Amino acid sequence: MPDDQRADDVSDDDGPVISGFGVASAALGLLSVAAVVLALIIWSNHKSDVDERVYQTKVLNAAADWTTVLINMNKDDIDASLLKLHDGTVGELNNEFESALEPYKKVVETLQSRTRGQVDSVAIESIYHRPQTLPDGRPAPAPTPQPALEEMVNRTDTVMVVATSISENIGGKPQTLRWTLRMDVSDVDGKLLISRLEQVR
Repeated sequence: MPDDQRADDVSDDDGPVISGFGVASAALGLLSVAAVVLALIIWSNHKSDVDERVYQTKVLNAAADWTTVLINMNKDDIDASLLKLHDGTVGELNNEFESALEPYKKVVETLQSRTRGQVDSVAIESIYHRPQTLPDGRPAPAPTPQPALEEMVNRTDTVMVVATSISENIGGKPQTLRWTLRMDVSDVDGKLLISRLEQVR
C-alpha cells in the first residue's frame, strides 16, 4: 500500500466519531422534547385553572339561587319556599332545618309581609378539599367539614352573600333589609347543596 494512502487512512480513523452537525441535531432534539413537555405542563395548569373557575362559578350560583329563595319568601308562598330551601340542604342544616329557618319563617308570618329581594354580591371565602392520604395511608391533616358530611362530601366552599330585600308590611312603610350570610356549599355526588347557614351581623 502506498505511504500516501496509508496516511489518508490514519487521518480518517482519527476524525471525530460525531460531527458538529450531529451534536447540533441532538441538542435541537432535546430542546424540542423540553419545549413539548413545558407546553404540556402549561396547558395542564391552564386547564386546571379554567376547571376551577367553572366550578367556583357554579358554587356562587348555587349560593345565590338558594339565598334568592330565602329573601323573597312571602306569606303566600312560604310553604313552597321552605320546601325548596329544605331540598337544597344537606348535613346538620338539613337535619335541623325547621329550627334553623324558624326565625325567618316567623318574621314572614307575623308581619304578613310581601318581600322583594336581590343578591348584591357573592364571594368565596374559603375552600375545603377532602384531604389526601399520607404515604403511610393516614389522612393528611386539613380542616374537616361537619363529621356527618366527612365521608359523603368531596368538597365544601364557604361563601359570603350580601343581599338586599324590601319588605312591605300591611299598614306599614316598606322596610329595607340588609342580608349578610355565610354559608357552606358542599359537593355531594356532583350536586351542590347548602350544608351550613350563618347570618353575619
